[in-house]
Amino acid sequence: MRARDKFVPRWKADRQVRQSSLRSFIGVVPQDTVLFNNTIRTNIRYSRVTASDEEVERAAMAADIHTRILELPQGYDTEVGERGLKLSGGEKQRVAIARTILKEPRIILLDEATSSLDTQTERNIQASLAEVCTNRTTVVVAHRLSTIVGADQILVVDNGQIAERGRHEELLMQGGLYAAMWKKQQKTHDTQTETQTENQTQDTMR
Repeated sequence: MRARDKFVPRWKADRQVRQSSLRSFIGVVPQDTVLFNNTIRTNIRYSRVTASDEEVERAAMAADIHTRILELPQGYDTEVGERGLKLSGGEKQRVAIARTILKEPRIILLDEATSSLDTQTERNIQASLAEVCTNRTTVVVAHRLSTIVGADQILVVDNGQIAERGRHEELLMQGGLYAAMWKKQQKTHDTQTETQTENQTQDTMR
């Protein structure tokens, strides 16, 4: 058995690939998520239309959106509006993540998948994303470097060219572009954390 036949059994041996078969293997979470003018439940279930309500809700829990959905007047039957305009950017991204988790594809593309999320929500989702990406080919496009520290291979692109490549620890040791970006983002994160702590302290004292 050839490797291609082992990992992609539905592909024909004569290399003829149907578009439907190819789509079934790939799950995408884009930066600008577009939702259908339908319910939240339908939008999540779109990736696997045979999924039960329980499976849809489990995917939403993994994407850290379940509780927020239950707070809405119609719950999972809430209409999201044209292109999902009734939801915030972060909520739309979490619905898209839930959709991909439900699909369980073999190849996953995360294009700035957590760019609209706050740091805490991102942390909540990372564990679920790590689980769904296990034993699957995953391509991550990211400016927020905290989302790719566990990648097997990181490619640093500068002016359209690959400037550096390696694992997180290796790139930090090189002291190049990646290391500079990491230090800058960590400094920004520390500043934001200090500000949040100060605000919480002030609120407590009032």
